[in-house]
Amino acid sequence: MILKPYFEKQNTVPLAEYPRPQFRRDSYLSLNGLWDFMLAKENGAVISGKINVPYSPECDLSGVLQQVKGNDTLIYNKTFTLPSDFNVGKVLLNFGAVDQVCKVFVNGCLAGENAGGYNPFTFDITSLLNGEENLLTVEVKDDASSDIYGRGKQVYKNGGIWYKATSGIWQSVFLESVPNSYLESVKFDVDFDNKKLLVTPKKVGYGDFTVTVMDGEEVITTETSNENSLLLDVSACKPWSVDCPELYRVILTFNSDRVESYFGLRKFSMIEKNGYKLFALNNEPIFHNGLLDQGYYEKGMLTPKTNEAMFKEIKAVKDLGFNMLRKHIKVEPLLWYYYCDILGVLVWQDMINGGGKYKAHRIILAPFINLHINDKNYKKMGRRAKSREQYYKEAFALQDTLYNCVSLCLYTPFNEAWGQFDAVEVTEILRKRDSSRLYDHASGWQDKGGGDLLSRHIYFRKVRLKNDKKRILALTEFGGYSLPVIEHLFTDKKFGYKMFKNASDFENAYAKLYKTQIIREIEKSGLSATVYTQLTDIEDEINGLFTFDRVLKISKETIIKTNKEVYKSFNSKFK
Repeated sequence: MILKPYFEKQNTVPLAEYPRPQFRRDSYLSLNGLWDFMLAKENGAVISGKINVPYSPECDLSGVLQQVKGNDTLIYNKTFTLPSDFNVGKVLLNFGAVDQVCKVFVNGCLAGENAGGYNPFTFDITSLLNGEENLLTVEVKDDASSDIYGRGKQVYKNGGIWYKATSGIWQSVFLESVPNSYLESVKFDVDFDNKKLLVTPKKVGYGDFTVTVMDGEEVITTETSNENSLLLDVSACKPWSVDCPELYRVILTFNSDRVESYFGLRKFSMIEKNGYKLFALNNEPIFHNGLLDQGYYEKGMLTPKTNEAMFKEIKAVKDLGFNMLRKHIKVEPLLWYYYCDILGVLVWQDMINGGGKYKAHRIILAPFINLHINDKNYKKMGRRAKSREQYYKEAFALQDTLYNCVSLCLYTPFNEAWGQFDAVEVTEILRKRDSSRLYDHASGWQDKGGGDLLSRHIYFRKVRLKNDKKRILALTEFGGYSLPVIEHLFTDKKFGYKMFKNASDFENAYAKLYKTQIIREIEKSGLSATVYTQLTDIEDEINGLFTFDRVLKISKETIIKTNKEVYKSFNSKFK
């Protein structure tokens, strides 16, 4: 069946929908909304008031509009009272993401600490609760210039492709209650060729667990075991694809704990056809036709105003005829991936960049004169031991978090040499942890011959490519055509790779780019994927197909027609 999105009526609680559809319980208490906050600045100044969680204090929707710097301390306080029937054994406190390092206290006692601003974490707070009102405190430090933690595109002096730094809580906070023995997590491993589903739960406690696969309300199969995993026959399930994103409910029970999830029967791989290496979905060649998606939202920066708006944006991409989004240097809330799953939009996921300050001659000049860096020179790459160690921690956590996302087909460990180190080795370590996805080991340039993609970025010249036929030839960034749309500009500054003054010229150039360059390279070089820059304008950048407030700059019909021609060209060569 095709699963549906779910939206709550917007009230005083922002983003009130259950935020984790891949592992959902009936027990749920959102802590989003107004919290007390105090920002202690390095100069001794103290700013206090209310903040609208989960919006970062730097953005409009938070109600704060204050920049947090590396030596500042941001403190959140929230009181809550549990419903009388809420606690069935243990109470878990869940954070979607907090940027960058935090300590969490309940009623003045330390519940736990977390480092890394892009991954979820959970604390068992049962023993710290009072019978009545409870006080939750979150203390945050965030240094966007740190060489240790992943920072994405955040900088204190924004401009061009670098954006204003954000901090603090920026994804949903919620409570749930579980029995004393419960399911902590689950992994789904899909064997498409043999139509099997391996279910591996992580259990707290002992006992049997049961897995039931359902098509709507109809039971397809159910099995019970007291072993570490269960292998189910799912041959009755239809394949998941971009054209027909079939998904199946999975009910997991362990003693009295019950969790609902879903899976899709699909396979991502690299195949060879006509002498070329190609992307394959379910063993059939497929052209990946996507957009670079940075995930910055009007007034919310890293966080959407509503989940419905987030869903509508992905649906708009699909309606335009694209079948993929490259999530660029950011991790989204889990609902975003769910929306891609149910809409049939492939996801390329970038790991979060970090390391020391980037030097222009190494990441900008070197590629254009074909000068390749030594990514084992950790000092020059700004990757001291602690920074490399933190990269692995964050990358592993990201893989674990997104493991069951059906649409996620590719990881990018490094982009344009930003904090790159040991790219070949890093990729194989990540692949060993998750071999069900493909890997673009060094997107754009500074190729070290690893991964599954021969990955190129081209902006300032015609797209002309050479295929070594050893890996998939992919144009992982290109375009960047820019059009300022009056009354839909975020700032007076304008950054882009090629500027146009009117919509007509922009539209004609866009269509011509695909017709004379992309389609040519599909037919001549076996090009198998493109990522157009980009989905939306962001701050100074005006190279989006949409403005920052989501107004499409050119006609929908032109984009749809262009995409149909791209698929037709690829299919005529490889299908």
